[in-house]
Amino acid sequence: MCVTSHVLQPITEQRVLSFTSVLRDLSSSDWFTSALRFESACLRALHPLALGNVHIDTNMGLIHALRGFIKSFLVVLLWSKCQGRESEFNYVTCGSLVKLLNTRHNVRLHSHDVKYGSGSGQQSVTGVESADDANSYWRIRGKPNRTCQRGVPIQCGQAIRITHMTTGRNLHTHHFSSPLSNNQEVSAFGENGEGDDLDVWRVQCDGSIWERDEAVRFKHVGTDAFLTVTGEQYGHPIRGQREVHGMGTANQNNYWKAMEGVFIQPSQEPLRHNHEEF
Repeated sequence: MCVTSHVLQPITEQRVLSFTSVLRDLSSSDWFTSALRFESACLRALHPLALGNVHIDTNMGLIHALRGFIKSFLVVLLWSKCQGRESEFNYVTCGSLVKLLNTRHNVRLHSHDVKYGSGSGQQSVTGVESADDANSYWRIRGKPNRTCQRGVPIQCGQAIRITHMTTGRNLHTHHFSSPLSNNQEVSAFGENGEGDDLDVWRVQCDGSIWERDEAVRFKHVGTDAFLTVTGEQYGHPIRGQREVHGMGTANQNNYWKAMEGVFIQPSQEPLRHNHEEF
């Protein structure tokens, strides 16, 4: 398994010192909480840049770049903790970071900070052939107001959210027409993992639990559309990427399989209803 990280120019020593104490925590047993604290501290350290007498667009670009770097760093950290144990667990679990492959067209579900020029104008969702693009990582989460226990296998028929790692927006669909096929537009929506009820998808699989080597379907709870690729290709600025849309019929174009990623294993601790979800 290979996790690709973003490249970021070094930031100043002064700002590094503002979160070095958090970095020390990464060696602690509560490594996951420490990693999230690291992300928060990094962004707080850069926040004043966006408010100073400098070019706001440049600073916001730096913040977005740093956010992408940090999220990729967290993937590497998760991978280092799970390396060597991945083969022992064969299910997709709550909190896992995965790339989802459309098995008919051999493209991975992908997003990026590029908006649709028509329809909703929200962040576009596409399919890409590349297997090593960091913008193809998605986080498996519980539906709004009902978080799932981190590391617990996803049940067939369970309602979930699928959140884009880099931008923090949720896989979403609604009654707008998709740009190429005029099917139902699929977008990435929300901020920091919070959107609305149209971010919820139900996993359809054959058994009782979503297995990692199994092709599954994602049926949208709000509109009954299946997450689908039928092969239409975009031109500039995302030339060669495939349209991802919603379709009302179940067929071979809407099967997806979990590929590369970090699969969170069940905790040895008892389940707690107030456990914070990844």
